[in-house]
Amino acid sequence: MRRKDAYRAVLGAILVPMTLRDYRDLDAWQQAMNLAEVSYRLCAQLPTFERYGLAQQIRRAATSIPANLAEGNSRAHRAEYLHFVAIARGSAAELRTHVELSRRLGLLPEAECMEALRLADRVCEIVAGLQRSLRKGFPGRRR
Repeated sequence: MRRKDAYRAVLGAILVPMTLRDYRDLDAWQQAMNLAEVSYRLCAQLPTFERYGLAQQIRRAATSIPANLAEGNSRAHRAEYLHFVAIARGSAAELRTHVELSRRLGLLPEAECMEALRLADRVCEIVAGLQRSLRKGFPGRRR
């Protein structure tokens, strides 16, 4: 297959490698899944009185990030994809806030919170990059 043919999947005016057509190939989704795993492990360390408070909020925000990236990637139009990427970015900020609050309240170990916050920052950066790349070009059908 010629190199040019490998870039036939079109996002409006943006050409992307065929290998990135599936959401599981996105670095943003993979890192978001890692963040979700770390978040679930953090929740297991929260006191039982927070089981239905912060723990539930952390889990929901953490799972929302990769889920919205996957759903957006599966949509037919770039505008829809951008909408779900924006939701994922907001969920990452929400997760960061919940973890930071847990750290400040002394509900979770400092070192583990900092690890989760660093990973959340990385996910935010990657998702912001995805958002920027999708905004380039003209709106219309992704495929």
